[in-house]
Amino acid sequence: MNLDLKFYLAVFLRRLHVFMVITALVSAAAIATAVLLPKVYIAQSLLMVESPQIPGPLMAPTVQAAALEKLQTMENRLMTRANLLDVANRLNVFADIKKMTPDQIVQAMRDNTILRKSASRGEATMMSVSFEGESGRISAGVVNEYVTLILKDDVDIRTKSAEGTVDFFDQSVSSLSAKLDQLSAKILEFQNKNADALPSTLSFRMSQQSALQTKIDTYEQDIKILEDQKVRLTAIYNTTGQITNGTVARTPEAQQLASLNDQLTQSLAVLAPSHPKIKVLKAQIAQLEVIVKSQTQAADNGVTQSSSMFDVQIADLDARIQTATEGRDLAKEQMIKLQDTIDRTPANQIALDALNRDYANVQQQYNNAVANQSSAAAAKRVEDLSKGERISVVDAATVPDQPAKPARALIVAGGIFGGMFLGVAVIFLLEFLNRSVRRPQDIVAAFGITPIVSIPYMRTPNETMRRRSVFIGMLLASMIGIPLMMYAIHVFYQPLDVILNKIAVKSGLIW
Repeated sequence: MNLDLKFYLAVFLRRLHVFMVITALVSAAAIATAVLLPKVYIAQSLLMVESPQIPGPLMAPTVQAAALEKLQTMENRLMTRANLLDVANRLNVFADIKKMTPDQIVQAMRDNTILRKSASRGEATMMSVSFEGESGRISAGVVNEYVTLILKDDVDIRTKSAEGTVDFFDQSVSSLSAKLDQLSAKILEFQNKNADALPSTLSFRMSQQSALQTKIDTYEQDIKILEDQKVRLTAIYNTTGQITNGTVARTPEAQQLASLNDQLTQSLAVLAPSHPKIKVLKAQIAQLEVIVKSQTQAADNGVTQSSSMFDVQIADLDARIQTATEGRDLAKEQMIKLQDTIDRTPANQIALDALNRDYANVQQQYNNAVANQSSAAAAKRVEDLSKGERISVVDAATVPDQPAKPARALIVAGGIFGGMFLGVAVIFLLEFLNRSVRRPQDIVAAFGITPIVSIPYMRTPNETMRRRSVFIGMLLASMIGIPLMMYAIHVFYQPLDVILNKIAVKSGLIW
């Protein structure tokens, strides 16, 4: 396909006025924008999340949050409405702040504030705080205020968290200590109430039960022997009229009295005088002393009548049987009481185990709470000394000497080249939509005939003057009217930087 450069150049020259007008319009708008946009000064401060100065294994921190999460928390606390309004009003950030509503001030502060966070594996977590202001002093002042608020919030969060942790464990220790006291009182009350049936004395009571059973059996055997003696003595007396076949130098009562005295002496060496066994021995001795005394008196007087001796021995046997019976009954009563305590022991064991288990659980909780309380107190001292993880200033904000924005030369250059590109694009679009015949090739293509000669359109001098006048008027209007219109908008309606920012937000260029 042959490219007719001469024809396209002629078309461009014929549409040159369109190109120049569009280029002039866009360039004028760019120049006006570059001139009218206010100077923007940017101050920046760099913050870093420092690692704890005391290693974690030696001192567990009370504030356990990821560094990036901590910075996000700081950002949210910083960008609150109250903080932004306070900073803006104290530093008089905007020239017409008195005319602005609180919502406009807050939105403007957020639009001009730039917070960037960076956190990579193996690298420190950083945060840059920047602000775009109308002067370098205002920008640096706002950034320094931001940094002050961030550092203050960081200290408050760490300190309050540490204090809250200490208070929590203080309350836990106090509560668990009171609970331990209550359980101790319950256990003591239960033990005092069931002192006779505690599991700890079960083996002793079992041995007592065995001893009592042996004692009862002994009493039963003694009663049986004594009753047999009484029956034999009665049978002999009824048959012979005498109680013995001969006279004995020492009566059985005297022998028994001597034996009981020996037993009493031995028992007093190991038992208390109030012991039931001592009482029984003393009662037997007292009875035998009366009998022996009467026997002695009868012997001294020469009285040896068999009936008197029979009555005396029968009375002695009855007394001994009664004493053994009373001892047996007393032992049985003790056996019943002892069996009752043994029967109650399993239930007491279960109840006491439950109380001890609760006490052990609370004791373990108390020990853990005391250990945590100690760790929390140490961690609080670390935070008070600023030895834990904290946010520090790496690079403080300084007053910038030169404005960072706008890039006026770049805006003007962009406007000029953009206008030229737009002009060429418009010319291309106009020619693409124009289907009229303009050269011999078009006649051949349209009608299938070859013209002998083609005569171009010839304008009169008046037409040429009119076209030039219109062109010059449009050019002057674009070069003068566009800047004046933009100036009016900037002054009387809304600043251009605000309008451009809104356009950028709506178009998604910034967010």
